[in-house]
Amino acid sequence: MKQEHQDLILQATCAERLRLGCKIQTLWSGYGQIVRVHLHGCERSSVVVKHVMFPKACRDTDVSHRRKVRSYQVETHWYKNYRTNERCRIPECLAAQSFGEEQLMVLEDLDVAGFPDRRTSVRDGEIKACLRWLANFHGLFLGVPARGLWPVGTYWHLETRPDELEALTDLKLKAAAPEIDAVLNSCRFKTILHGDAKLANFCFSKNGSHVAAVDFQYVGGGCGMKDFIYFLGSCLDERECEKRAPDYLDFYFSELRGAVPEKEKENFSELEDEWRLMFAFAWTDFHRFLLGWMPGHHKINRYSRRLTQEVLKKLAENSNGAKQ
Repeated sequence: MKQEHQDLILQATCAERLRLGCKIQTLWSGYGQIVRVHLHGCERSSVVVKHVMFPKACRDTDVSHRRKVRSYQVETHWYKNYRTNERCRIPECLAAQSFGEEQLMVLEDLDVAGFPDRRTSVRDGEIKACLRWLANFHGLFLGVPARGLWPVGTYWHLETRPDELEALTDLKLKAAAPEIDAVLNSCRFKTILHGDAKLANFCFSKNGSHVAAVDFQYVGGGCGMKDFIYFLGSCLDERECEKRAPDYLDFYFSELRGAVPEKEKENFSELEDEWRLMFAFAWTDFHRFLLGWMPGHHKINRYSRRLTQEVLKKLAENSNGAKQ
């Protein structure tokens, strides 16, 4: 670790010295790594450092590269300028700074804070803990402008994925993609989305009843259903989605009702009606991305295809009705 990086960590934590610990993970496409750093001579025993290094071989004309660069700029802005609460816990950001082609984020170690577990599969209570986090996050930021973030959150947003749209071979879905995107973006009720709310980005308490979330590269504005469907798809197979999605929708909205600001409670039934209508549209939007990105992906299944056909049929009926 470079001396200037060490100096930033020492200054941010008031530690006397530090020791580089284990690598937690490599960032997507080799754009750096996340490491644990052990501290001595201060109140914290460790921090987690997200060290972003932009590959020199990548060009600014590369759509994928530009998207990734922007995502880390957004994440830095998020950690420096936004706050949540204990009901939608995130790591505290102690420092965030750019060093030319490198960026460093010094974050609270959530393992030490009481969220040491990660899950690759989850039971009902753990799914509800994550949905409770999402509901409280969406409620907290309902109606809040996404300043400095992605105007439209999620990493699969149509405008940022021209290559995947071009590769899409389902011509009906390809033609309908802009309209599906417009329907989602025209929602009356908007919040700030996590943008990558998969199971792997939640850290669990030992008993699984509480969670914190990480990875805010694609945080931005939009309809809460985008986070909801993406999370469910990350931990349920097609059979479980068919069987359990309606109950989890009910649970999410019951939690969201208690999380929205008081001034929004009188409009909650309208919000719920609108977002329930957006469930299939949000699922179809993600299905569109997957088909263009990786047609053989395991998340492309009968459930997602059925919802997509329902949406395409609804759009066709609306179009025919408008012509009459």
